[in-house]
Amino acid sequence: MSDQDQKPRSLREFFAQDPERADREFFGRVANPDRRGFLRNTGLATMAAMVGTSIPFHRNMPIGFVPAAMAQEDVLVGKDGLTLLNDRPVNAETPPELLDDAITPTNRHFIRNNGIPPEEVDAASWTLTIDGFVDTPLELSIQDLRDQFEVVTMALTLECGGNGRAAFDPPAKGNQWTYGAVGCSEWTGVRLKDVLEKAGVQSNVVYTAHYGADTHLSGDPEKLPISRGMPIAKAMTDIILIAFEMNGAELHPMNGAPLRLVVPGWPASTAQKWLTRIELRDVVHDGPKMTGTAYRLPNRPVAPGEKVETEDFVIIERMPVKSLITHPANGAEIGTETEVRGHAWSGDRTVEALEISIDFGTTWQAAELDAPVNSGAWQNWRAQVTFPQAGYYEVWARAKDSAGEMQPFAIDWNPKGYLNNTMHRVGLRVS
Repeated sequence: MSDQDQKPRSLREFFAQDPERADREFFGRVANPDRRGFLRNTGLATMAAMVGTSIPFHRNMPIGFVPAAMAQEDVLVGKDGLTLLNDRPVNAETPPELLDDAITPTNRHFIRNNGIPPEEVDAASWTLTIDGFVDTPLELSIQDLRDQFEVVTMALTLECGGNGRAAFDPPAKGNQWTYGAVGCSEWTGVRLKDVLEKAGVQSNVVYTAHYGADTHLSGDPEKLPISRGMPIAKAMTDIILIAFEMNGAELHPMNGAPLRLVVPGWPASTAQKWLTRIELRDVVHDGPKMTGTAYRLPNRPVAPGEKVETEDFVIIERMPVKSLITHPANGAEIGTETEVRGHAWSGDRTVEALEISIDFGTTWQAAELDAPVNSGAWQNWRAQVTFPQAGYYEVWARAKDSAGEMQPFAIDWNPKGYLNNTMHRVGLRVS
């Protein structure tokens, strides 16, 4: 990808530059030979879902057409204020100030795709297969999941393993996420553990393998864009969901409708979207983006720019302790008194303390920190701040978790730009 490709673009710019490609990437649309409408309804269901209803006159739509409801600057389809980082596949992050809600609204939850989303996402006909080393292979509809297992709703934090990659120097390849590849929405579904127990987990099982209905960017149906998994011990915990609702409604198409895994505390790449199959394996899963250097770190500290052999990389599991300032926004002009607030989280742990500094780290003030609403949720925090006089200030935030680990001012470089948990800073002009 070129530097130009990595620059954030608005939806309008995306469609203006290459409307046919934008149609394919965003809606999965292929136009009729006259460059109007949808060929054999390809992608029509996706566009209809994004505008919230059917489109009776879709045949009249010219190629590259963006419905007016989606056409505002810097607004992705069905999303509010997200920044587009990449269009093949579609990836978009949320500015920190738009993550101020205690529970992330669906229209502000980030998008991380690895392939092309499926065209048909009919919940009524969707099935999930559980197979591999199980006593009883299962094929379940979404209604079967609702009927046969306890349905639960939990606030669960998802974060891309590359969140913060843009801050690495020298630059690491990949989407240049800043802070916004994270969210904590309410997810409704059934516990993965309960479904696996019904299938019967055999004693030789080591790892899960997850498969989705998205297709490889090449268009080759024999290739998978991503298929990751996790140790069976992690899979059998109580807070991993097979989810069919997000914030009390159907999943957003770009967030995995109609069925996905939600795996809090680990890289969100383990939380397969458009979920169709879970296989139990007697070896560590070796699907796409499980091997090589994908979602892996060097097994030792390395110098910036150092070449690391593939065999020296290890799989990322839990995410590190981290916090985010969501108010005030970076660059805001404020008075001498304000509330500073945000969120904090730490993999499979809880956050025990959150501190802020307004004097470049010389002194620190404890913030009021809420307990998580349930295991796997981020924790909301706030602090009242009085600035001594007018001028430029920076607010820094750092979290400390239940194991005593604290966010650093800087972290060691790594070749893939993963797990950047440096302190979040916002600059403010006080008058």
